[in-house]
Amino acid sequence: MPTQLEMALDTMLRIFHQYSCKEGDRFKLSKGELKMLLQELTDFLSLQKVPQIDKIMLDLDANKDNKVDFNEFVIMVAALTVACNHYFVEQLKKK
Repeated sequence: MPTQLEMALDTMLRIFHQYSCKEGDRFKLSKGELKMLLQELTDFLSLQKVPQIDKIMLDLDANKDNKVDFNEFVIMVAALTVACNHYFVEQLKKK
């Protein structure tokens, strides 16, 4: 039986590839694919829609190929996780 961490990693891999195979290069996210993927976070981040997709794409696309590869995607996931943890810790400090 896989551990929770193993399941989380598997989920992250599957989600990336679920979206990256929709158009063009099946191993990279286009801007449209990235936007669709980020819409899965709208409830979590309390957003009505994905803001400034062009800026997000520009920030993530380290090699400037107008696509987000898995390494660039993982950087986004890590940054979101750190931000969420910071928020969680701050909320606990208020209690």
